[in-house]
Amino acid sequence: QVQLVESGGGLVQPGGSLRLSCAASRKIVGVYRMGWYRQVPGKQRELVAVTATDGTTNYGDAVKGRFTISRDNAKNTVYLQMNSLKPEDTAVYYCNLENLGRQYWGQGTQVTVSS
Repeated sequence: QVQLVESGGGLVQPGGSLRLSCAASRKIVGVYRMGWYRQVPGKQRELVAVTATDGTTNYGDAVKGRFTISRDNAKNTVYLQMNSLKPEDTAVYYCNLENLGRQYWGQGTQVTVSS
């Protein structure tokens, strides 16, 4: 079992930046994909960004060029640097891990972009 703990959400003005962190409770063994999804009320959860064991990354179309995902394997942590934030980026952001045939989700962290 793996627990994912997110941090870094909050309120920011349009054009601002935030960095989210997601720490896994233990070292992740084997091939995995880890990243971020987001959801607003009444809509489906959507991909923000994921990174895989082989170093590949994948971004949702809405965030390409503005968000960057990175990871620190020694700390079992994935980061999401969010720049040029827009009001439509407002959502609950969830950390996700796919590993050894299982999926894990964090509790979610609220990001609000508003003036």
